[in-house]
Amino acid sequence: MSEGRALIFDIQRYSIHDGPGIRTLVFLKGCPLRCPWCSNPEGQKNEPELAFRRSLCTGCGECLGACPAGAIRFQDHSLEIDRRKCNLCGECVSACAPEALSIAGRWMSVEEVLEKVERDRVFYEASRGGITVSGGEPFAQPRFLETFLKACKARGLTTAIETAGYAPWKTIEPILQHCDLILYDIKHPNPLRYRQLAGELTGVSGERIFDNAGRIASLGFPLALRYTVIPGFNDGAEDREALFRFAKTLPGIRRIDLLPYHRLGESKYAMLGRDSPLKKLKPLARQDLEIWVAEGKQKDLGVHIVM
Repeated sequence: MSEGRALIFDIQRYSIHDGPGIRTLVFLKGCPLRCPWCSNPEGQKNEPELAFRRSLCTGCGECLGACPAGAIRFQDHSLEIDRRKCNLCGECVSACAPEALSIAGRWMSVEEVLEKVERDRVFYEASRGGITVSGGEPFAQPRFLETFLKACKARGLTTAIETAGYAPWKTIEPILQHCDLILYDIKHPNPLRYRQLAGELTGVSGERIFDNAGRIASLGFPLALRYTVIPGFNDGAEDREALFRFAKTLPGIRRIDLLPYHRLGESKYAMLGRDSPLKKLKPLARQDLEIWVAEGKQKDLGVHIVM
C-alpha cells in the first residue's frame, strides 16, 4: 500500500458516535477479520467491489450494453451479475442513471481526503470534534494511516482511530503519537472463550488483540472500549462480568461503548452478492443493555449505549 494513497469505501460527515464532538469518519477498506455481524461488509476485502442496489434498478438495460465483459444479464425479469466475469471497469456504473450500480472502494490520496474533511472544520472547532479513521481495519493500510494522521495534526485537527487491534505492535506503536484517541473493538471479553468461539467466527485468535489493548493502555494512551453485543454469543452475565474485569486491567480507560447488534448491514451483503451470515438473529433493544450500564456504574466504569 502506498503511503500517499489508500483504498477508501466511504467518508461520512456529521458523526456524533465515534469520538467526541462532531466528526468526519474516513473508512479504509480491508480487514483481517471476518465477523459475521459486520455492518460494513464492503470494508472487508482489500480490493474494490461492484455493488448493486436492486431497489433502485428500473430495468432500463443500459448497463447490459455498457458491460464489455458480458457480466450482466437479465434472468426472470431481474438483473443478475456474474461477478467472476466482472473486471470492475466501471462502464456499467457510468451507464446507470438511477445509480443502482456503484463501486465500493476507490483509491484516494492524502490530499484528496484532507480536502473533504477540511470542509467541516467549523463544526469540529465548535463541538471539539475531529477526524475518526475506521474501516475495515485502519492498521491494514498503516503507511497511509500514519501520513494522513500526521497531516491532520499539522492542520490542528484532532484524530481518533477505530480498530480491532489485530495488527503487529510494531505497526501500531509509531502511529499512536499522531492520534488523540483509540476506539478499541473487543469481540469477546474472555480470552479462553475467544479462542474457542470467537476465533472460529472472526477467523483470527484473540491473543494479539488483548495484548495490544494492554500495551496501548500501559502507555497512558486515551483508550475507549467498543463492544458489539451479539445475542447468544457475548451477551450473557458471565460475558458482562468478563468485559468489566478486562476493562479494569486497562489503566486510564475512558469509557465502554455498547453497540447493540442490528441488521442494517444485511442489505449491504445483498448489494455485494453475498449472503448475510446472521439473517435470522433478532436485534437487541436498548432496554436489553440497561443492566450493563447499571453494573458498570457500580464498578466505577462509564458504560454507554450507542444506537
